[in-house]
Amino acid sequence: MKRLRRRTIIALLLAGVLAVGVLFFCVQLLRNGSDWVGFFGTRYYESGAIYDKNGTMLYDGQTKSYAESKATRVATLHLVGDANFGTSLRSVLASRLTGYNFITGTSLGSHDVTLTVDASLNEAAYAALNGRKGVVAIYDYTTGDVLCQISSPAYDPNDPPSDINENPAYEGVYLNRFFSATYPPGSVFKLVTTAAAIEEKKDLDDFRYTCTGSLEVDGDVITCPYAHGADMDINQCLATSCNGAYATLAMELGGKTLGKYTEQAGLLDSLKVCDIQTAKGNFVAEPDNSAYLGWSGVGQDKDLVNPCNLLAFIGGIANGGEAVVPKLVEKETISGTAIPAAFPDGTDTFKIYSAETCQRLKEMMRNNVLTQYGQAQFGDLPVCAKSGTAEVGGGQQPHAWFAGFIDDPEHPLAFVVLVENGGGGAAEAGSIAAKLLAQATAE
Repeated sequence: MKRLRRRTIIALLLAGVLAVGVLFFCVQLLRNGSDWVGFFGTRYYESGAIYDKNGTMLYDGQTKSYAESKATRVATLHLVGDANFGTSLRSVLASRLTGYNFITGTSLGSHDVTLTVDASLNEAAYAALNGRKGVVAIYDYTTGDVLCQISSPAYDPNDPPSDINENPAYEGVYLNRFFSATYPPGSVFKLVTTAAAIEEKKDLDDFRYTCTGSLEVDGDVITCPYAHGADMDINQCLATSCNGAYATLAMELGGKTLGKYTEQAGLLDSLKVCDIQTAKGNFVAEPDNSAYLGWSGVGQDKDLVNPCNLLAFIGGIANGGEAVVPKLVEKETISGTAIPAAFPDGTDTFKIYSAETCQRLKEMMRNNVLTQYGQAQFGDLPVCAKSGTAEVGGGQQPHAWFAGFIDDPEHPLAFVVLVENGGGGAAEAGSIAAKLLAQATAE
């Protein structure tokens, strides 16, 4: 009898362990089943297809084939991805492409995903960078739809270069710079300092600055490329991008205030774009009245921004203070049909500054184009913009930034262009922006 009791207890314990194991497996299946099905190496991996907004096939999971055009394959590499890209859509949309469901598994078939991206714009953007490292992105600041997003360098996934790990031309090729990199913003950051000044300095309209080409602060020198002139108001200071004026404003505002407005701009947070987390930016509240604080107010020192977050911030200025988080998916359908397989992705927003502050920034950015960058290159488009030349040290050329938007309800497009080690922002990055905006708004 004792032996029977002992065996019964052992059997019950084993049954309990089995029950716990089955429960644990079911919980893990509920939480991670879609990831398991979409994991590289499984036969179900990505059986759906990815298309651009015009119906151009970018990747077919059934045949494991990419776009027919090499230019398209290269220009959409970081979006579509291969086994080397953890932030690519092939990776983050794996469960949606397989059509996996906890109840039915993959028995109901795969899903196709149509993006908001125009592959022809991506091709033009990649060609405009002409082999240089950098980022180009354009999106609708009212809906969040990303029309163009490229990261350079890239390669043809059908024919990866044999020297990809040794050739410096491919340095950082597996990184989508738009989502996962941060850079010193240079003078683009002056938009944040300007916003802080608009809201915190009640006498801003009386502010005047005379630029001699340098500003000495306790033995340190903050320099400008040249002497910008005498008795400049805030509009002229932003248009000429005077470092001395903005260092002065930063020191008057204080590090904590600048940090607050940088955080409000969304430049320190990680945004979630189609399950891709963007890299967080950086701002250090340097000691008040120090040259370090002055430099941080002009976008140098320890300032870092992510291009995607910067694009959302710029879009927020255009959109009256309501920043729309970029999105990439237009629709999801049952493979080979037009039957919807999911609700459209929603619109995520966050508040940056007041509508009045953004209107003032908008007017100042428009003045930048009219008085400094030249309206002619943008045709009839009412472009508002700010350039940036971000020093990186080490004897290297500075990064070139150009960011802004079209102030037109017919073409509500915001853009960010970054050319690594490109030199002058307006000259290098601005010309790329002008070319792509013309194509994006062509009838």
